[in-house]
Parts: sequence; structure tokens; C-alpha cells
Amino acid sequence: MNPNLKMLIDGIVGQTTVLLAQLSTASGLRAPLAHVADQVFLELAREIEAQGVRRQVVTDMFGLALRSYQKKMNRLTESASVRDRTLWEAVLEYIDARSSDHGDGSQPSRAEVMARFERDGERQVASVLADLVRSGLIYATGSGKHAVYGTTSEAVRSSVRAADAVEGVAIVAWLRVFHGEASSIAELIDSLPHDAALVRDAVDQLLQSGRLRQGDDGQLTSSNVLLRLGADAGWEAAVLDHFRAVAVAIATKVRGGERGAREADATGGSTFTFSVSPGHPHRAAVYDLLRSSRLTAQALSDRVASYNEDHPLDPAETSRVTYYVGQVVEDGEEG
Repeated sequence: MNPNLKMLIDGIVGQTTVLLAQLSTASGLRAPLAHVADQVFLELAREIEAQGVRRQVVTDMFGLALRSYQKKMNRLTESASVRDRTLWEAVLEYIDARSSDHGDGSQPSRAEVMARFERDGERQVASVLADLVRSGLIYATGSGKHAVYGTTSEAVRSSVRAADAVEGVAIVAWLRVFHGEASSIAELIDSLPHDAALVRDAVDQLLQSGRLRQGDDGQLTSSNVLLRLGADAGWEAAVLDHFRAVAVAIATKVRGGERGAREADATGGSTFTFSVSPGHPHRAAVYDLLRSSRLTAQALSDRVASYNEDHPLDPAETSRVTYYVGQVVEDGEEG
């Protein structure tokens, strides 16, 4: 194997695990990760086979015998929809059960919740409690260590969950259709880890708002996807769209057999890192670069979207041009 190619793969895996670690612990929550290794194996194997590589060769790439590979694929396919509970879900269920079991208006105290989830860490549990209160799924009486918690009515909880869930699923579904990864409600239901009713509600919302169109044959189409700056809803879909843009650009470049970059290239990416200090003469220009280029791209995107709304495009004759803009500032150590 080309040692440079192996180094590239190892580096991408390393950076991806850093991203997954950050996402799984965001806001003090602990997202379930037990399924990740199996999901990576399953989806990687499927994608390699989809590239036309024979199964016998794929098994060798994973260092498995053919029979072992087939058994593992069958097992993982059957259990692909199983997900462990998060701490967020467990805390909500505990408070709900305690409130229901007492039946006398008594709710668990903060100390009791902390004791129940002692192994998860006080900081993480406190973050979950704060998020549950903020989301309207539970309420708190009192403050600090004297606070007691109870669940809001099922009607309120259902309303909160539905409003947040439908919009979040709608944005992901919108992206799936726009990128050609699904073209019908049935395909969206099969590909999204949500109840069929929730997916249908999300599609109805997209159709009513004009973000999706549905033909007489039931096929779904979309000419645009606009994820507005500063929008709270659908940030997960925005992150996924960013990641997909980078991954597709690299994969397309590699698949085409090209390695270097040329001025006329329409596919690929360039990374520019500017090192500037507080008194640097070009510091302001560097910081303004991303703001101005993003605003310019947003304005152009709005104009293109407006035209496409009035003049629906034929998918068979449409080219998708993805322009990805990202930024990060890493400050040096002080002292």
C-alpha cells in the first residue's frame, strides 16, 4: 500500500474522531457511541462494494475471512436501528417516573438526581438538568441544591418535542432530497432514524413552505437549500452539510485521478492559514476576509434561489456548484 495514502487515511480518521468526540460531549451531554464502530464498518463496507470492488477483495481489506465478513454484515444490518439511550433521555425518564410513582405531588430533589447519576459526573448531570428545564420538558422549583424537579404535562412535552423535532428532521430531509440521496417519502422514511409519522410531518412542512416539490409520480425535488446564518433550528444539518461538502470535494478529486491543484479546477479546495499578531498590518484584512466572502456568497445564493423559485430547474440538466467557506481562529498560548 502507498505509505502516503495510508498516512492520509489515518490522518482523516484521527481528525474525524476528534470531531465526533467534540459533538458527543457538546453542552455537557453524552451522546451514545456504542454503535459508532459498527456503523463505520457497515457503511464503509457498503460504500466500497458500491464502488465496484468484489466482496472477496473487501473482506481482505478488512482482514476477515469471507464467512466472518458475511456474518458480521448480516448481524450489523439487522441491528442498525438500535441506539443506546443518552444521559439526557435517562434523566428525563427518571424524573418522569419519580413524579408519577409518588402521586402525592412529591418530586425528586437535585441531590437525589445527582445521587442516581453519580457515575456520570456532577457537571454533566447539571448540564442535562439545565437543558431539560430550558427546553420546557421539566420544571424546577427552588434553586441550587434545594431545587426539586418535575415533568411538565405530556401535552406540553409533546408540543415541545414535535416543534423541535419536525423542523430538525425537515432540514435533514430537505438536504437528502436536494443532494439526490432520497427522492420519495418512502426513501426518506427508510434512511432517517425517526418514526414514519414524524418524517411525513416534516415532508408536509417542506411541501407547504415550497422548499420541496412533489410530482404526480410522488417524486420529491428541490432546486435550493438555504440554511440561514444564525438560525438555531437545523444546526446539526448545517454541520453535516459542511462536512459533506469537504468530503465530496476530496473524494471527487481523488476519484478523478487528480492529485495537484490547478488554477482552472472547478473541483477541489484550498486552505489558507494566516498567522497574525495584534499589531500586524494585515490582521484586519484577514479577519474581514471570511465575513465579506460569506456575505457575498449569501447574496449570490439568494439571487440564484429566487430565480430558481420562479423557474424550476430540470434535475437532468442541472449542475450543482458547492462553494464551501469555513473559518477557525486558534489563539497562541498566553504567558
